[in-house]
Amino acid sequence: MKRCSWCNENNPLYVAYHDQEWGVRRMDDAYLFEMLLLESFQAGLSWECVLNKRSAFRRAYDGFDLEKVAGYGEAKIEQLMADKGIIRNRRKIEASIRNAQTFQQICQEFGSFASYLRTFTNDAIRYERGRTTNALSDALSKDLKQRGMRFVGSTIIYAYLQAIGVIDSHEEDCFLCSDPTVRGREADR
Repeated sequence: MKRCSWCNENNPLYVAYHDQEWGVRRMDDAYLFEMLLLESFQAGLSWECVLNKRSAFRRAYDGFDLEKVAGYGEAKIEQLMADKGIIRNRRKIEASIRNAQTFQQICQEFGSFASYLRTFTNDAIRYERGRTTNALSDALSKDLKQRGMRFVGSTIIYAYLQAIGVIDSHEEDCFLCSDPTVRGREADR
């Protein structure tokens, strides 16, 4: 099977992520929070690095329990800083807690984080490749930053939107490409 060129086929975790998760539309708030937390740790690193540490993050971050993460204090920050299984960057750890608190506030205001996202996406899937930002990621990043989130620049948010299935970026020759314009050309062959 042909996969997207970025997928390291020597890493079973990465292959499974590509084949079963990346770009699959999932709008439950627990998943949306997990992916936002993980994507924020990607800043300056590769997604493969973060993905390889996902199970350690899940353990260290109490199963990505939003309520618990939002309530973390200095003792938990020190515990996370000492955890060799995760990315130990104090600024990112502190941001993850602040982002959890903001995520909660957004859920209270909109009923869910998914509802908040729909105010930007109109529940549409966008098909595009070869980009790292777009007007959608710019606008969402700007709003999240205004609300107090950190490590949510447009590039990180674009990757997040790809991960949760809002932007479908599977390459044209990938077996998972579902872009109707590509599929239409294949039917004409």
